[in-house]
Amino acid sequence: MPHTLVIIPTYNERENIEPIVTRVLAAVPGADILIVDDASPDGTGVLADALSARHTNVHVLHRLAKNGLGAAYLEAFTWGLSRGYHRLVQMDADGSHRPEQLPGLLAAADTADVVMGSRWVPGGAVRNWPWHRLALSRAGSSYSRILLNLPQRDVTGGFRVYSASALERMQLSRVDSLGYCFQIDMLLHAVRAGLRVVEVPITFIERTHGRSKMSGGIVLEAMARVTLWGLSGRGIRRPRATAPASSSRTG
Repeated sequence: MPHTLVIIPTYNERENIEPIVTRVLAAVPGADILIVDDASPDGTGVLADALSARHTNVHVLHRLAKNGLGAAYLEAFTWGLSRGYHRLVQMDADGSHRPEQLPGLLAAADTADVVMGSRWVPGGAVRNWPWHRLALSRAGSSYSRILLNLPQRDVTGGFRVYSASALERMQLSRVDSLGYCFQIDMLLHAVRAGLRVVEVPITFIERTHGRSKMSGGIVLEAMARVTLWGLSGRGIRRPRATAPASSSRTG
């Protein structure tokens, strides 16, 4: 059994799924792929089944409805852990996460529990985004990390590698975010569990086919939820500084 499972959630990604699977197989030929399709009306699931029939290391998990990215990943994690994979990768189907950068993330996973592909560390970049989307993404990530006391820079990024032991320690049953907040929620659980989390710079590229599921309303809804988390004390608590002990002299 290969040690690595690359999880690719899909909803209406018919134009993108075959190219991305081909690129993943070329970049990490020893890995397995799990396509998690949320009953795409454009036939993505049918095409995924055809890819699985051609490649023994491509698997498909069909879900009955579009219930959110987080729910798709949580079901996929359960699927992968039950089959003994050592490392589980999250990545988008639309090409924004470059499969050619997977070997670098997996190499970092040799000494880390969680590896995050980061746009906002030195060496990271975003291509082909309009300025307003770039500003919204950076502001959302900064707001979340400050309010929740997270040390990582790209807290909303979705190109990640988790070790199986990390997922088992993160109490996934308590992750209740299904949408845009899912990545932030997962990071909170990882940091709380005392896991070693590292960020590796990546170049994020805007999709060329299909429509993005992201919108300003989705981001604002997520930021409202992060605000509630911060106000309710759900963020990471930093240890209080201890005052130096006073000393007295007698002479």
